Amino acid sequence: MSTPLTSGLTQLASYSTRAAKAATMLSKIRDEDVEVATTPREVVARIGGRTLYRIAVDAPKRVKTPVLVVYAMVGHWTILDLQPDRSFLRNLVEAGCEVYVLDWGHPTAADQFDDFSDLVDIYMDGFVDVICDRHEIPSVNLLGVCQGGVLSLIYASLYPEKIRNLTTCVTPVDFHADKEHDRVDHGFMNVWIRNISPEEVDLMIDSFGNISGEVGGAFFSMMTPFRSLSKYCLTLVDVGQDKEKLLNFLRMEKWLADRPDHTAASARQWLKDLYQGNKMINGELEVGGRRVDLKNITMPVLNLYTETDHIIPPPASVVLGEKVGSKDYTQDVVSGGHIGVFVSRDGGKLCGKIVDWLEKR
Repeated sequence: MSTPLTSGLTQLASYSTRAAKAATMLSKIRDEDVEVATTPREVVARIGGRTLYRIAVDAPKRVKTPVLVVYAMVGHWTILDLQPDRSFLRNLVEAGCEVYVLDWGHPTAADQFDDFSDLVDIYMDGFVDVICDRHEIPSVNLLGVCQGGVLSLIYASLYPEKIRNLTTCVTPVDFHADKEHDRVDHGFMNVWIRNISPEEVDLMIDSFGNISGEVGGAFFSMMTPFRSLSKYCLTLVDVGQDKEKLLNFLRMEKWLADRPDHTAASARQWLKDLYQGNKMINGELEVGGRRVDLKNITMPVLNLYTETDHIIPPPASVVLGEKVGSKDYTQDVVSGGHIGVFVSRDGGKLCGKIVDWLEKR
């Protein structure tokens, strides 16, 4: 007859066996086994510490105009090429696009004064010109992800003639759309930043300079604290029973450990002008002395979001259609989390959806 004590001992013995197996498997894995961003790529141009890559995979092209992918500065673009069977960028090429990706690099103290104007007017615009000259075309397709989506909206507003089609993925537009339903497990950054003063943001930026990747990573870990605490003693044991699952886990951890610093000047704008002031949706955001008017975005727009996003609450994304000037606006929900939509084995479906939309335009 089983008792609570015997049942507990049985579970402990089972956990010990599983932990031993995971430890043994982990000891046999080397750094080269968990490489990320292995899809072939070539350096096309460099501006300062920023790099423009072309994804060098041969595949039939269904979309004639190249796609420039812009990821966030708070994480490295390599999450879009986590591993061969979970690579958003490879899937996008194989679905029929010529793909370029902007690498923001790892900002140093010399980059601390780079603000939105530098990011958009120097780096993004410079790389757009490189692609246009390379292909002898007047405009590119722009695809922005999360914070990169915000920068893409700013760019498309200021340089509409250079964008043929705009795609935004898990991109915040209304930074106050969740105020009626404040939840620390959804949009934690929104709630936290709104509850400190602009002066405290200035004090933080002035003290830190660039926001280090470690500090940025801590902010994101606090969104799901119990998951962050348990993943090395529970999740690691579970995935450690299967080598492929363990490698998937370790590649994600390697990406998380490579979080770049965020330039001080753009972080100040990001936190004060957007999270606190919500200036973009209100038409009050200024970049390089020019007002960012979303009504200037008249090119076709595809806006993709996920209902299970704990970083960018869906209400923050779905308002885009009401604010842009485009008469060709498409909005669609995709399955997965904020990061999961790009590293899922079903990622090819997402890329197929994007390419189908682009091909018609």
